[in-house]
Amino acid sequence: MKNLKKQGKKVVFTNGCFDILHAGHIEILKKAKEKGDILIVGLNSDKSIKKIKGRKRPIMDEKDRALILDSIKFVDYVVLFDEETPYNLIKEIKPDVLVKGSDYKINEVVGADIVIKNGGEVFLVPLLKGKSTSKIIEEVLKRYGKN
Repeated sequence: MKNLKKQGKKVVFTNGCFDILHAGHIEILKKAKEKGDILIVGLNSDKSIKKIKGRKRPIMDEKDRALILDSIKFVDYVVLFDEETPYNLIKEIKPDVLVKGSDYKINEVVGADIVIKNGGEVFLVPLLKGKSTSKIIEEVLKRYGKN
């Protein structure tokens, strides 16, 4: 990452589970990429998601989620992490811009302190109404679940 910055590249970081990819995810990735030259996506590992969301998640395993993310034109790098938050990853990368969805406030964004301390910015992307993995799961269960 240091080489990228030496080349004058603006490094952007975002993170998430990206369990069932939907339009809301794509919007955040697109807006994140618009903020710089290189977009690094921190991807919660299967182990990490189970800690955060419970034993029934993730729906798709980390290899599939990483492959899908890596194929999106806005994404330059995908980095798996096992912790519940990407704090240590952000500390290591020291991105110029940290991007999250607007369901967070800047003071709630993990790693915001690191980015701001290093002269970077935190950017919140407005969420697309009604787009979430949980809603997709609910809809599938409603349509195809046990009656």
